[in-house]
Amino acid sequence: MKTPDFFETIEKIALKDPLAEILGAFENGEYEISYLEVVKSAGHSCPTVAGAYIMTSEALKALYEGRALRGDIKVEFKESLEEGVAGVISNVVTQITGATDKSGFKGLGNQFARHSLMHFNADITSSARFTSLSSGKSVEVIYDSSAIPANPQMMPLLQKIGAKNASQEERVLFGEMWQERVKNIFANIPQVLTLKQN
Repeated sequence: MKTPDFFETIEKIALKDPLAEILGAFENGEYEISYLEVVKSAGHSCPTVAGAYIMTSEALKALYEGRALRGDIKVEFKESLEEGVAGVISNVVTQITGATDKSGFKGLGNQFARHSLMHFNADITSSARFTSLSSGKSVEVIYDSSAIPANPQMMPLLQKIGAKNASQEERVLFGEMWQERVKNIFANIPQVLTLKQN
């Protein structure tokens, strides 16, 4: 499996999951999630998937000292689930935090429930709000990748790909340019993310 080299340079998200500990999946329930793992689950790497990873990573750093507590995190989105790319973003956030709307784990002995921790159409002005249930602390994040423009050569190539007129070399070049933008987004997080702690 060959992937862009920068995938391996992206900081992993350190988690502690009490459910994983009880069920013997990870010693002490401690593990890390990488951007590569998120990409595998999403099936692709793009500014939206990158943004979801960045939003979650930075929010958890603000809420927890050390490892974030998976299953302790409530997430609220301004958009509806069906609007824009909210569904794509929420899937990434779920993978990392465990939070789901109604479809998640119902709990084990009245503990470890993951459902009803994700909400849409929230009354917020940010992209999303993350809240630690144990501390009550919350942080709002705004993600905007427009500060990192795409290579202008990409649009003509995309049109050729859409018309099925692109050569294999052009298809490869488009993918390289696409991932170069994703790489630049990760390299310029302060330009694409605003974080407000409540």
